[in-house]
Amino acid sequence: MAQVSASLVKQLRDQTGAGMMDCKTALQESDGDLEAANDWLRKKGLAAAAKKAGRIAAEGLIGLSVRGPRAALVEVNSETDFVARNEEFQILVKQIAALAPDAGGDVERLRAATLPEAGQSVGEAINEAIGRIGENLSLRRTAAVEVDHGAVGSYVHGALAPGLGKIGVLVGLQSTGDPDELAALGKQLAMHVAAARPLAVSADKVDARTVEREREIYADQARATGKPENILDKIVDGRLRKFFEEQVLLEQNFVVDPDLKVKDAIDAVAERIGSSILVTGFVRYALGEGLEKRTTSLAEEVAAQLDDS
Repeated sequence: MAQVSASLVKQLRDQTGAGMMDCKTALQESDGDLEAANDWLRKKGLAAAAKKAGRIAAEGLIGLSVRGPRAALVEVNSETDFVARNEEFQILVKQIAALAPDAGGDVERLRAATLPEAGQSVGEAINEAIGRIGENLSLRRTAAVEVDHGAVGSYVHGALAPGLGKIGVLVGLQSTGDPDELAALGKQLAMHVAAARPLAVSADKVDARTVEREREIYADQARATGKPENILDKIVDGRLRKFFEEQVLLEQNFVVDPDLKVKDAIDAVAERIGSSILVTGFVRYALGEGLEKRTTSLAEEVAAQLDDS
């Protein structure tokens, strides 16, 4: 590879917006020829990716992959819902999701993993897809659930294709019971989590700061009633119990059968299969949660497309 100066790397970066190391590699591969290096970046999708990197990507898809007792979710974002319905984008998200169980919830490890179908890393494949699709795309996050014995229940809401949708849920069930019974229960629990959005599996797993904040709010509310100080603690404790019933998975009313709490539904299945069932954890991803949304008008979108052409 040719040796290139820092000033030449900077010049190419100014022209393309690509990263410094990518510009250096492009110039080395092109024997210091700026035009050829520019073409090299474009072919790799890196110039297009850099140009679009600052644009808001809050749409896209949640991808889900279950591999026996190990499963994972990924969120891959695009700028518009239109791209989420693009077959090429859907195939890419499926391929990324298929690698996710081995990444163990580490997004950088997943980004560096090799896609067998493309013979390149996930990050490289996303950059190339940006150039072809014409929108900013990003691998935002991934999470994994694994059990030693049992099953991982899964559910995708708003599915556009198998394993792809707007909400994805995984629930880990540790048990030595019948796999089919566990799978059926796991799916029901995953559907429940999608609808009820619990904060944690059990009361002791709720973040301590959340509990303390709720306690302070209830204490202030109780004092505002003018009731004697000696009963304020009982009022606060009662409201916290109600909070846990509404926000903790095992204490919530089961959406499949509202007459039962989730823990009672699990106990009923455990009794039927003759084996205890422990919910080890759950993950719920909703597309774009916490991200800034696009607010551009149709005219602005058309103008942006013209700028990119």
